[in-house]
Amino acid sequence: MNRIRIISPGMLSTIQDRGRMGYQQYGVTVSGATDKYSFQLANILVGNNRYEGCIEMTMHGATVEFMHKTAFAVTGADMLPTLNGKSIRANETVIAEAGDILKSGTAISGLRSYLALAGGFDVENVMGSKSTYLRGSFGGFKGRKLKSGDELSITSSSFDQIRMIPSDMVPVYRNDSVLSVIMGTEEEYFTVDSIETFLNSTYTITEQSDRMGIRLDGQPITHKASADILSSGITEGTIQVPKNGKPIIMMADRQTTGGYTRIASVISTDIPKLAQMKPGNTVRFQKISLQDAHDRIRVQEERILQMIGVFENQKRYFRVSINGEVFEVDVWEK
Repeated sequence: MNRIRIISPGMLSTIQDRGRMGYQQYGVTVSGATDKYSFQLANILVGNNRYEGCIEMTMHGATVEFMHKTAFAVTGADMLPTLNGKSIRANETVIAEAGDILKSGTAISGLRSYLALAGGFDVENVMGSKSTYLRGSFGGFKGRKLKSGDELSITSSSFDQIRMIPSDMVPVYRNDSVLSVIMGTEEEYFTVDSIETFLNSTYTITEQSDRMGIRLDGQPITHKASADILSSGITEGTIQVPKNGKPIIMMADRQTTGGYTRIASVISTDIPKLAQMKPGNTVRFQKISLQDAHDRIRVQEERILQMIGVFENQKRYFRVSINGEVFEVDVWEK
């Protein structure tokens, strides 16, 4: 069994996977990685199942000592990672030797970074997930954020392939973003003017934002009557509007039900973009159809699966025409 030691945990580092699926009906929060796209990329780079647990680091990254030879990868926010003091590339597999030290600094773009290790973390599955839920003190490593001196066991793996995410699949993080939304189930609870306000205003992410929800400041949204409804299920990306008219976007550690009107939902392929934004950054909302949202999910999934296929086969196929003669070419990639 391999291990790593946490020298410094950074601002907030926890183990997260895709989340605790199927338990919201019992009042159990889903949790999981807030940026599920970067999280998947990290796992793919080290040969793991793409939903294996990673360390999610927020704003300022962790410093980690490798106690055995290990393949690892860092994705998401650029925290200027170094290995033994030398800069390393994000979105690429790196091989660490025993005694090597990985250090991550303060994010210069984005907010959350993901550290995946080949084999994955050997921690207890709680309701089918390794994700840490801090408010409930369960999951992950002892149900809490990582601390200096923690030693985490890693499932042994012989993976040593060097992989690199294609540049056109690496996200670029912005301080202002347009988020695509599907209008919500309580759209009729809002005045026509307030719907226009919602879709044509710029909102600022406040300091009161965290893994549970993103609170926004800006032009208030007006209800026709009350902001309250009978509590019902909440999904990731749901935009609730309390009586003060300031939107709140539900994130990974959201509650399972909510009693505020839901004006819209951020589509799943745009949530990673939101997860990488800092307080003070701004967002605007763009209404799209449910079919458009499904199409974007489909395209993203097809690209990820195609990339995995290339990595696993290490071979690409081309049909080349030279002076009218067609050749079938297999290219094996290093």
